Amino acid sequence: MKRKSIAFLIMAVLFISVSAFAQNEDKKDDDEKGFKFKDKEVVDHTSVKNQYRSGTCWSFSGLAFVEAELYRTTGKEYDLSEMFVVSHTYSDKAEKYVRMHGNLTFGAGAEGTDVFRVWEKYGMVPETSCSGLNYGEEKHTHGEMDEVLQAYVDAIVKNKNKKLTSVWHEGFDKVLDTYLGEIPEKFEYEGVEYTPRKFADMTGLDVTDYIELTSYSHRPYHEEFVMEIPDNWLWAPIWNLTLDEMMDVIDHAIKKGYTVNWGADVSNKGFSWKKGVAIIPDEEKPDLSGTEKEKWEALTAKEKQKALYKFDGPVPEKEITPEMRQEHYDNYQVTDDHGMLLVGIAEDQDGNKFYKVKNSWGTDGHIYDGYFYASIAFVKLQTIGIAVHKDAIPKDIRKKLGM
Repeated sequence: MKRKSIAFLIMAVLFISVSAFAQNEDKKDDDEKGFKFKDKEVVDHTSVKNQYRSGTCWSFSGLAFVEAELYRTTGKEYDLSEMFVVSHTYSDKAEKYVRMHGNLTFGAGAEGTDVFRVWEKYGMVPETSCSGLNYGEEKHTHGEMDEVLQAYVDAIVKNKNKKLTSVWHEGFDKVLDTYLGEIPEKFEYEGVEYTPRKFADMTGLDVTDYIELTSYSHRPYHEEFVMEIPDNWLWAPIWNLTLDEMMDVIDHAIKKGYTVNWGADVSNKGFSWKKGVAIIPDEEKPDLSGTEKEKWEALTAKEKQKALYKFDGPVPEKEITPEMRQEHYDNYQVTDDHGMLLVGIAEDQDGNKFYKVKNSWGTDGHIYDGYFYASIAFVKLQTIGIAVHKDAIPKDIRKKLGM
């Protein structure tokens, strides 16, 4: 072999080796980036469901909470019908909307309260008896139905006849039945025939055992008030705690084996479903030292924002105060956006505390199979309200509420 050929071969081998080393280093860097979570405590609960293209998170999260409670109290895993709750809620909301001359929020949204109300008033059915997929789709796709139902009640309110007919509500329910299927009067479950009322009673769940809590300073603490949010069409009351007390309830509940029904706003840019994490970075206190501080200060405001929300790993987060919560609520920065279930406590690679959250957006291709992790700061700032079993509340807080 000629000397030039040998030299070329050596250079080629060296190039390939250096390239492979560089690729391995890049892969190592990528693997080291991002959050790494370790579950510390996880409460038993049922599987992740998929609300898909429907605005019914409140029903999915409410029933996820109920299913977890039934698993805790009976050891049995139930799969309950979200669309049974949605159908009854839509029907009752239509009546109130018309009585209010259309001056009421109408649509797919509601609150976890509606799940308990439907349970108490109408009972419950398993998913197999009322899937709500009566319109040729395999997943919940409600865009058309929501528009049709809105147009229906608006036509009733406009009412060119100047008088309501006696069948307008029956007609509304027929539209619901066409899309979601008729609500069964009787059905069979595990070889036994039930009505919705008898099925709910059979489970042993008592809705009076559950309480809803929040924390806002515009209302007196340790008293009930009607939460002023659009989806609270029921005008249902909620108990008001201090911020520290609300967080104490969440921690106490999970550590004692209870899940927490969580209503929050996930529209904040600190939430990344793709990365499976929710944080509130402190834009005033980036974790920098030495020459990195100089680089940070040289960045534009836009570049700083991009760097903070890359979700490449733990960053310092804001200290959330009651004043900050109230300001965000008053200025519509936090709204009744999404219902979920807090099922556990975890830590990131730096030992920072996070809450494990069961979502209702399915599991396909998701980094944590349908769950995500929310930091303490995110939960403090973005929480609208929670629901827990009364026994999940610390005794000193129960005493303040007169329980």
